[in-house]
Amino acid sequence: MTTDQLILQIKQKKSFLCIGLDVDLDKIPQHLLKEEDPIFAFNKAIIDATHHLCVAYKPNTAFYEAYGIRGWKALEKTIAYLNEKHPEIFTIADAKRGDIGNTSTMYAKAFFEDLAFDSVTVAPYMGKDSVEPFLAFKNKHTILLALTSNKGAFDFQTQEVDGKELYKHVLETSKRWKNSQNLMYVVGATKAEYLAEIRKIIPEAFLLVPGVGAQGGNLQEVCKYGRTANIGLLINSSRGIIYASKNEDFAKAAALNAEALQKEMAAIMSR
Repeated sequence: MTTDQLILQIKQKKSFLCIGLDVDLDKIPQHLLKEEDPIFAFNKAIIDATHHLCVAYKPNTAFYEAYGIRGWKALEKTIAYLNEKHPEIFTIADAKRGDIGNTSTMYAKAFFEDLAFDSVTVAPYMGKDSVEPFLAFKNKHTILLALTSNKGAFDFQTQEVDGKELYKHVLETSKRWKNSQNLMYVVGATKAEYLAEIRKIIPEAFLLVPGVGAQGGNLQEVCKYGRTANIGLLINSSRGIIYASKNEDFAKAAALNAEALQKEMAAIMSR
């Protein structure tokens, strides 16, 4: 999917919502455990109920890897279903990969070619040669961890190096990498006050923003400082949507919570 196609979806749906498909078998409705593939059954129901309200889905691969081969097969089925039924939806493999060049190439093939995701999250700690293999894939996006929403973000990301915070070095350096036009960035919603500074460095790039809802991030604040002319934001909500109910009405409850966010986004876009 190209950036222009993503922007078109945002305008058509009046939404920049990304839904995180982080499936924990201990949290899904118990009746689904009778299904042959409970993880896929849960995901399919959520997708069927919410696809018209969002522009992206983001499975965190750890929630699938934890269940071994059956989890990986459920992930494969989920993305295949999305690509077949809703090819307009932007898909994000939240895998946080990043290793030496040859290894990164194999990670990229796994997510871009085998599973056919549109994008993958990547850690920048090992630098240019660990990220550029992901950027080499045409019409695929690499979402670089820039400033995350966890407490430990302050351990390294905001530490000053030569008088400048480390995350700013990451942003500025990444712009010089080959095919950097395919970069997006992760910026946590709980770091909304940093967005004005971030936009000075990457004024147009798309930001994947987790942390709205359960983690306490504020949508209005994020949009105030991070929005661009083309919105430039993918606001992720996971637990607040997919676990809205543990009963048989879970998909309907998820849709209601997703719709509430979508309506708030539509109001923001109309201003």
